[in-house]
Amino acid sequence: MKTTIFTLLFAVCCAVNLQAQKDNVLSKQEQKNGWTLLFDGKSFDGWRKCNSDQMASNWKIDQNSMKVERGEKAGSGQGGDILFGKKQYKNFELSIDWKIEKGGNSGIFYYVVEYPGKPIYYAAPEIQVLDNWYASDNKLANHLAGSLYDMIPALPQNAKPAGEWNTIVIRVENGKATHIQNGVKVVEYEIWTPEWKDLVAKSKFKDWPGFKDGPAKEGYIGLQDHGYDCWFKNIKIREL
Repeated sequence: MKTTIFTLLFAVCCAVNLQAQKDNVLSKQEQKNGWTLLFDGKSFDGWRKCNSDQMASNWKIDQNSMKVERGEKAGSGQGGDILFGKKQYKNFELSIDWKIEKGGNSGIFYYVVEYPGKPIYYAAPEIQVLDNWYASDNKLANHLAGSLYDMIPALPQNAKPAGEWNTIVIRVENGKATHIQNGVKVVEYEIWTPEWKDLVAKSKFKDWPGFKDGPAKEGYIGLQDHGYDCWFKNIKIREL
């Protein structure tokens, strides 16, 4: 009986501790380890539309998250790609929680460089955000969630269905990059190498100057407006 009571009390304590871990708040250990929040759960402080000094109008705060809203036609964005404009990053570890509507598609970018008249993905590596089950862009393995888009598939593929939260951690240090999706390393590569150039040559980016000459060795963190409802929270980063 005592063992049973102890077990129940332990379970209750664990549940309380989990509930106490609020969204968009750094723990003392995270602060000690150098993490910084890029989103406070209440405002778009620091964020703006790519190639603009204003925040995109089709984003709002919803469920303690940054939400980009579906366009009039699903899959057609409203030019609302955004970036965190306070700082550019070189070596970093970035963690983001995301969820997406059924059939949805979006993306997370790093090393974003703004080119007038060009989209956010013109020269920046993209980590795919996707409903793997119902999105129209689910035919290729390197287009599935967590992948280095159109270049390296996320394997094993462990993304959760539409409406459920996923966590992606992107680590880049001196050109060596990994994607950890829901606690599992799914992608690993090295930028600015012959192998990287070969990946670019075999991708849709082969004739894009931004990819042939780059990417840059530092840049902004960005999020995509692809015309679907998509939510992001617990956006945090630490420099390496």
